[in-house]
Amino acid sequence: MRRINVITALEIIVVILALLIIGVVVAQKSKTQGMGAGFGGGAEDLFGSRARGMDALLSKLTIVLSIAFAICTLLLGRLMHTF
Repeated sequence: MRRINVITALEIIVVILALLIIGVVVAQKSKTQGMGAGFGGGAEDLFGSRARGMDALLSKLTIVLSIAFAICTLLLGRLMHTF
């Protein structure tokens, strides 16, 4: 019974981390005028120009969230005996 609760908690954490990663990546300033320019081109007008500090913070946050996501996913896979 306890194992099912841990698996459920990890599943919820993985979903939350995935949504946070998506949000942080979308919030980052685009370095090129690629595909993202069509979707987020007006974001700078809405939020104003961003400081370098915010871009650095979002970049580091992406790395931290990605590592946490990978660890939680590996733990979840191990608990579910999928590998």
